[in-house]
Amino acid sequence: MTHASYTLTLADIARHLGVDFEGDDHQPIRGLATLKEAASDQVAFLANRAYLKDLATTQAAAVLLHPEHGKNCPVPRLEMENPYLGYAKLSQLFDPLPARDVPGIHPTAMVADGVMLGDGVCVQANAVIEPGVVLGDRVVVGAGSVIGADCVIGDDTRLHANVTVCHGVVMGKRVILQSGCVIGGDGFGFAHDGAGWHKIAQLGGVVLGDDVEVGSCSSIDRGALGDTVIGNDVKIDSQVQIAHNVTIGDHSALAGCVGIAGSTKVGKHCMLGGGVGLSGHLTICDGVQVTGMSLVTNSIHEPGVYSSGTGAMSNTQWRKNAVRFKQLDDIAKRLARVEKSQRES
Repeated sequence: MTHASYTLTLADIARHLGVDFEGDDHQPIRGLATLKEAASDQVAFLANRAYLKDLATTQAAAVLLHPEHGKNCPVPRLEMENPYLGYAKLSQLFDPLPARDVPGIHPTAMVADGVMLGDGVCVQANAVIEPGVVLGDRVVVGAGSVIGADCVIGDDTRLHANVTVCHGVVMGKRVILQSGCVIGGDGFGFAHDGAGWHKIAQLGGVVLGDDVEVGSCSSIDRGALGDTVIGNDVKIDSQVQIAHNVTIGDHSALAGCVGIAGSTKVGKHCMLGGGVGLSGHLTICDGVQVTGMSLVTNSIHEPGVYSSGTGAMSNTQWRKNAVRFKQLDDIAKRLARVEKSQRES
């Protein structure tokens, strides 16, 4: 892969995206930037109509945009039906991180005897890898990260600095774990005897599919008996809590501060907005979108968009509405009496 340390041309960019363009094939491209801030050796993109106002004055070498906006572009254009996807693909060309991965084991790392290391593995400073671990090819274990006993980690997976992977976790290829996340910690399992709590040993594990990404400071708990399972291509934002024995279907996405209680099953191609909470032992079918700050307490069996809660309003208006909310039960009973009286009459 080409990185920012190399000079790309506009022709290279167009070839990478598989699109045509009109302009100087040899125009050097050294980075990406917004329409407003791009210099003459950078590519900008337009994926949100809110920034259309900046297109006419951009100084970019070229702009990646939808064909409907092409006629308004004052510089060479790269037209795609999904310019945001094109931006994602271009960003990989300019990411300097992989170029810094030097295969080998840092002298301060602690790697147990018998650990199986694939080709091109990079273990950075102060990392700890316990017995029985299997690392695939080109795995990167960031500085200070810990991999517990008997874990299996697939090819091209990256653990950023200070990641904790507890014992017995299995993950697929191209997984990305951001700093501070914990995979396979104990689930919240306790039994009460009337006076105090007794801990339930969490005997299951965690399975992550291919192309999963977990954001910083997120937690995925191990199963109480069976495994907690995260499907292929699932994207999990920062500060997300996934409890024991939860299942997340392929290609779903969870925004920041989502909380999912134990044994809930989320289908494929679901999207949970920031701050969404799911109660335990629910089933969410495929193709469900839950908007931010919603609380889901019942299973969802039909795909679609679901919401709860109220949007922000002035405190004065909110206080009035809060009073009305307390009166709803009484109003409903009075209405039922009026309807009954009308039917009888």
